[in-house]
Amino acid sequence: HVDGGRWMDIRFATGKLQKACNSAGTMRREWGPQMAKKLQQRLSELAAANTFDDLRKMPGRFHPLTADRTGPFALDLVHPNRLVFVPDHEPLPRLPDGVSLDWAKVTRVVIVGVGDYH
Repeated sequence: HVDGGRWMDIRFATGKLQKACNSAGTMRREWGPQMAKKLQQRLSELAAANTFDDLRKMPGRFHPLTADRTGPFALDLVHPNRLVFVPDHEPLPRLPDGVSLDWAKVTRVVIVGVGDYH
């Protein structure tokens, strides 16, 4: 993990998604070998992060979704596919403005999708 802290806690929105993401063979069957390799890499990077702040310093173009998809975040896979996840905190950690997400305090995520959401 980055700077010796704790690992990101990762859950999955569905059992099917969890099973697919935890098996290299299922990943290859579901998304093909190139996507499977990139997905394994991104899941490892996500797991190695301590917080969302760490993800900003890693490859994968970590970014919040915008417009009608505000809330989830994504990491690039094989274009145009993304690994999509949401913070798993209740309530969400906020900055002193009470609105902005405090990325340094997001330590748990739920994977909600793999694919092209465009």
